[in-house]
Amino acid sequence: MRPILALLLLATALGLTACGKRGDPSPPGPTDQITYPRPYPAR
Repeated sequence: MRPILALLLLATALGLTACGKRGDPSPPGPTDQITYPRPYPAR
């Protein structure tokens, strides 16, 4: 029973880590059309 639970927890943890975005946040839109650039907080 415990190996199944460990595998389930491992699969859940790996699945959740794959959901994150890579890199720093950036404002939406093309870079040449951003009127007011500002730093975006990383959550």
